Amino acid sequence: MRKLSAILLLYALILPAHSQAPPAPSNAETNWRHQLESWRSQREKELSAPDGWLSLIALDWLKSGVNTVGSASDNSVHIANAPEHLGLFTVSGKTVQLLAPHAGFPAALTLDGAPAREGPLSADDQHPSTLVWQTVTMVVLPRGDRYALRIKDANAATRTAFRGLHWYAPDLHYTVEAKWIPSNPPRHLKIPTVIGTTLDLPSPGIAEFTLDGKTLRLQPVLESPNDTTLFLILRDATSQINTYQAGRFLRTNFPDHGLTQPGTLVLDFNQLYNPPCAYTPYATCPLPPDQNRLPIALSAGEQRYTP
Repeated sequence: MRKLSAILLLYALILPAHSQAPPAPSNAETNWRHQLESWRSQREKELSAPDGWLSLIALDWLKSGVNTVGSASDNSVHIANAPEHLGLFTVSGKTVQLLAPHAGFPAALTLDGAPAREGPLSADDQHPSTLVWQTVTMVVLPRGDRYALRIKDANAATRTAFRGLHWYAPDLHYTVEAKWIPSNPPRHLKIPTVIGTTLDLPSPGIAEFTLDGKTLRLQPVLESPNDTTLFLILRDATSQINTYQAGRFLRTNFPDHGLTQPGTLVLDFNQLYNPPCAYTPYATCPLPPDQNRLPIALSAGEQRYTP
């Protein structure tokens, strides 16, 4: 690890261009701590937002054909806090459509911000069609060769009872400079998920770093072509006791010379955070690939969630 002032200066320099200018070395650690505290506060705010992960109440698989949705017992998808018959979702191959129930759509049901209407739905992770009735939000998402209806409720007990997250104390020991080893051309990495599917994501290179006397490697991925950060899915020895058992996530800026050239980047493990599956059984999270299972303890970042 470099001296404190040097690594903090590097950390500041690779922040996005709109960030403030690097602080004077004497103020570097204070500035770093303030940025970390701000990031953690924003993390808790997003998690507990009305449509955040703590509001997720169900993930129901849609069968081929007609799926009825509502609070009545004769529905194939049951939502307690909803009208008796909210709507029908029909699945035919790769087409998902919304149809009105016999009595018509309930009052105040909206589709993408407008009154609900019959027709095909956009079912993709980036821009899914969004149905809203009062505090309930629904989207259809593809998962492998199936479709799932994700349901959130802003009044879910998991959200209203939220009292905050648990963090390790900030520790610069876990802010390290890594060597960037690009893969030309970029490889693809097979990422398993908790529901048994596999994601095939581009991996532009490897981050190599030294911590606690060990030289280690992590292989990040890009979730979409428009990503401006690297996404790391990893697990370390703390998962056995203090952190989420399945692993944690980390995002970091691109290397100083871009993805295709050798260079350096900063891995701030103080920004490790839990996947959605740490808060709800209805998320479909990626799991760390074998090469990202570290033999050391990263006593930094977010700890195991306890409601």
